[in-house]
Amino acid sequence: MKILYAIQGTGNGHISRARDIIPILQTKGELDLLVSGTQADVSLPYDIKYRLGGLSFVFGKKGGVDLYKTFKQAKSKRFVREIRSVPVESYDLVINDFEPVSAWACRLRKKACIGVSHQAAVLSPHAPQPDHTDLIGKMVLQSYAPVTTAYGFHFQAYDDHTYTPVIRREVRQWQSTDEGHYTVYLPAYDDDHLLETLGKLGEVRWDVFSKHCSAPREIGNVSIQPVSNEAFVQSLTTCTGILCGAGFETPAEALFLKKKVMVVPMKNQYEQHCNAAALAHMGVPVIKKLKKKHLPAIKDWIRNGQVIPVDYPDQTEQVIDRVIAEQTAPQPPKGERVVLK
Repeated sequence: MKILYAIQGTGNGHISRARDIIPILQTKGELDLLVSGTQADVSLPYDIKYRLGGLSFVFGKKGGVDLYKTFKQAKSKRFVREIRSVPVESYDLVINDFEPVSAWACRLRKKACIGVSHQAAVLSPHAPQPDHTDLIGKMVLQSYAPVTTAYGFHFQAYDDHTYTPVIRREVRQWQSTDEGHYTVYLPAYDDDHLLETLGKLGEVRWDVFSKHCSAPREIGNVSIQPVSNEAFVQSLTTCTGILCGAGFETPAEALFLKKKVMVVPMKNQYEQHCNAAALAHMGVPVIKKLKKKHLPAIKDWIRNGQVIPVDYPDQTEQVIDRVIAEQTAPQPPKGERVVLK
C-alpha cells in the first residue's frame, strides 16, 4: 500500500506530532512525506519527497498573526502549480495534517483525503467554542485544507472521532521535575515586549523561547533564547509552569507533565480561541493579551495556580490502525444496498 502523509510546516505542533506518527506509518506501507510551509522550528529527521511553499501564516510581534504579511507572501500562482504537481492519484491512502496543497489536489481530483489533525477536532460540533463569533476565522479553518473524513486530537475526547493528544515519545520518557522557573513560548510577541512585561514579575525566573532573537541574552529575572527542540523540552520538563499561546501541542505536553498552564490566544487566530475555550472549560486560566492590566492575573496564577489533572494515554498507533482499517475497507458497488446484520 502506498501512503502519502502530508504535514503542515507552519508551526511546531504538526511537525512534533509527525515525528511520532511517521515511524508507525512506515510499518503500514510504502510511505512518502509532503511538507508545506516554513514557520516550524522543530526539524523532521526523515526524507521528505515533496517540500512545498504551501500557504503559511506569519506571526506578528504584538500578539497575533500578521494578516498583511500573510496575504503579501501568499503566492497564488505558485500554490496552484504545487496543487497540480502532487500526484495524489498514485497513492492508495492520503493522510493529511492540515496541509493545504495535497488537500486541494485531492479535492480537485475527487480523491479521498483523510484528515488526522488537531484542526479536525476543533471543527467538531461537540468541541468547545469561544464566546465571540468569528465567521471568517471559522470559514478559513474549514476551507484551508478540506478533507473527506476526519480524525482529530483535542485536549479531551469530545466525540467518537476525537482522541486525546499525541504526546511525543521524548516527552513521555522525560522525568518531570520542578526547578522553580517558568517557561514562556509566545511567538506572536517581540522580545522587547516580553522582557519589559515579564521583568515586572520579578518574584520568579522566566525562561523565554523566542522566534525573533538570534542569540541568547539575559536581563534581570528574564532569560531569552532562540527556539530549539532540545532546550525547550529541557526547560518544559523542569519548570513550575508555562505561559504560552493557546496552541495545541505545547499546552497538551505541559498538562501531561503536570505543569501549571496559562495561555494567551493569538489575535486573528480562530483556532487558538477555540483552544482557549476548551482549556478554560478544563480550568486553565486564559488572558486576552500580555499587557500591564493582566499582570495581577499572572501574579495570582504564579501564587495560587493549580495543576489541571489529565489522562493522556499513548493511542497513536491505535488511531492509525483505525484510519487504515476504515479507509481501506472494500466499498460496495454503487447502487448496491448494504444490509447491516
